[in-house]
Amino acid sequence: MNFLAVFIGGGLGSLIRYLFGIMFQRSTLTLPIATLLANVTASLVFVIAIKYFSEKLETPAAIKVLVLTGICGGLSTFSTFSYETSEMIKQGQSVWAIANIVISILLCIGIFTVFNPKTS
Repeated sequence: MNFLAVFIGGGLGSLIRYLFGIMFQRSTLTLPIATLLANVTASLVFVIAIKYFSEKLETPAAIKVLVLTGICGGLSTFSTFSYETSEMIKQGQSVWAIANIVISILLCIGIFTVFNPKTS
């Protein structure tokens, strides 16, 4: 059952990521906004799901893997982030590449820090 949940969730996450790409394909911005949006959205969904699942002790494992591994895994894209950043470097846009790295890391890790603070 978990395999099917990951399969379905991964398809949904990948479809959302694809739609982000279509929405921003004509963007004139130097930063790859679709990839940034996909990774930030995946981080936000992940942290919200973790908080929700921790409060709902009886959440089925299939739902957890559907959302966390499937949807978030299909939606987030480290490989595309890496490719686009390396392309910026090859094109002599090192400042934009560094900006992409810093913005992506600060936003994605920041989401976990803000929305999932350490509890004592």
